Amino acid sequence: MPYLDQYTTVLTAKTAAHLLRRVTFGPTQAEITSFTGLTAAQAVQQLISNANYSPSPPIDLDNTQPTAGQTYLDKPFNGDRNFDFGHYLRYWWLGLMTSQTSPPSLLDKLTLFWQNHFVTTRDVVDDYRFVNQYLLVLRNNALGNFRTLVTKISKEPAMLRYLNGNENEVGKPNENYARELQELFTVGAVDFAGNKNYTEDDVKAAARVLTGWQYTNYWKVGSTSFATTFTLAKHDSTNKTFSAKYNNTVISGRSANPSATVTAGDAELDDLVTMLLKHPQTPRFICRKLYRWYVNPNVTQAIEDNVIIPLAQFLSSSSNNYAIQPVIVKLLTSQIFFDNANRGAMIKSPADLAVGAMRFFNQPVPDMKTDYAAFKKYFDFMFWQMRDMQMALVDQPSVFGYEPYYQTGYSKIWLNTTTIALRSNYTDAYIWRWLEVKPGYNMGIDLVAWVTSLQPNFADVTGTAAISCADIQAAFAKNLFATDLFQTQIDFLIDTIMMQGIPRSSWTFEWNAYRAAPTNTNKKNGVLWRLQNLMKYMLRMAEYQLC
Repeated sequence: MPYLDQYTTVLTAKTAAHLLRRVTFGPTQAEITSFTGLTAAQAVQQLISNANYSPSPPIDLDNTQPTAGQTYLDKPFNGDRNFDFGHYLRYWWLGLMTSQTSPPSLLDKLTLFWQNHFVTTRDVVDDYRFVNQYLLVLRNNALGNFRTLVTKISKEPAMLRYLNGNENEVGKPNENYARELQELFTVGAVDFAGNKNYTEDDVKAAARVLTGWQYTNYWKVGSTSFATTFTLAKHDSTNKTFSAKYNNTVISGRSANPSATVTAGDAELDDLVTMLLKHPQTPRFICRKLYRWYVNPNVTQAIEDNVIIPLAQFLSSSSNNYAIQPVIVKLLTSQIFFDNANRGAMIKSPADLAVGAMRFFNQPVPDMKTDYAAFKKYFDFMFWQMRDMQMALVDQPSVFGYEPYYQTGYSKIWLNTTTIALRSNYTDAYIWRWLEVKPGYNMGIDLVAWVTSLQPNFADVTGTAAISCADIQAAFAKNLFATDLFQTQIDFLIDTIMMQGIPRSSWTFEWNAYRAAPTNTNKKNGVLWRLQNLMKYMLRMAEYQLC
């Protein structure tokens, strides 16, 4: 297998859908059609070029407040609304993920990758301004340079707060961030063979390098700004010696600014990041995580040798110098990405399920600025269901991130006896349409109207043949599943689920009776009952089918 060689076959509907499922939170039918016929290189370039780095800022979504519909990040800190404003940041981000009016982009799913990599949480950080800036740093640098991203995150107030970097001072070092910087953010705890990548003394030395960083105006009511600060008096200015894992590197302690524009803390942080990136396991660790995010949760020895190692060499090469975008392009346009074995290799995350269903079924997102009450109701439904399915956005259970992205078994962990029921509850809402987003807009699928749109010459009952059960099942299945259903599954859906064991010809009779009298409630309800049976069961299959 050529592995990282470029995939040059023109995209079909199936391969276009595969690409869009993996790099966005799920495509619309129109997006699949528009990407069909492109090369992988053209498609990925579009997904990069479509990124919007200047979205509208979040607003107050509480229609009982006098500030409803107004921005709040440009106003003094409001402690009374701290939870609300932090929570609305999540709705703002979900709105960007779910939008169907902007062309599809890979930016927000890649941002979630980095947010789950450099974890901080809204709950622990607990200052909505810190959380917002952290998310923007990740989003604006998601396709930039990994060196820059590590450096920025190390000084970010949200990270200093989350992993106690603000408490790390000379004479009483706090090792929390120094440990996670190595274990989770750069070199990884162990290599592919299970050998340790750093020592406890390396953690202590890194903590000393990172002393002196703090933030200002945390939770200060009425404050209009905040910043990262470096205090030389709180910095350990002695030399720091690392183990043989880092070739016995010595980071020289600085006791004064080496220049007018760089602090002693910046100079030592730069040396630390340089050392971490020189470790041969750092690029492998990052590329392995990207492979598991985009391609397949399981990394075999063959994948390690033929994908991870060469991709890591490219990431860290002098010509690339840790630029992220070229690595993403190489992976997403590779033969291994489009290999049939990797289509349908992951369980959908709650984000893929929840956001993807809204997009696939064209459930429009209310305008955040002009229709904020409906916007809030839409994302109340989505967020709390995602939380119950183990994926509270920007509130991972630990610094390791969401469990299905790091525990043995990987994406399978999204499914258990509780979450399967919750997934069914979520997709059932599209059938029963009980959620009124706003007057005139009930979320879900108008099944009778949809099938009517499939029927040629609906009113011409005698002159135009009725659409068949098989036609309906095939139309609903279009691009719904990552892999084709077996014929036995299709027959079961039609004969057992939709027709309840009676001949398929009975559908023709029922459907034509409704066509002849579309205002007859009993006839419409009889048709709707059969459609609901079919659609509900197919959606439940799609909930936990691999994507």
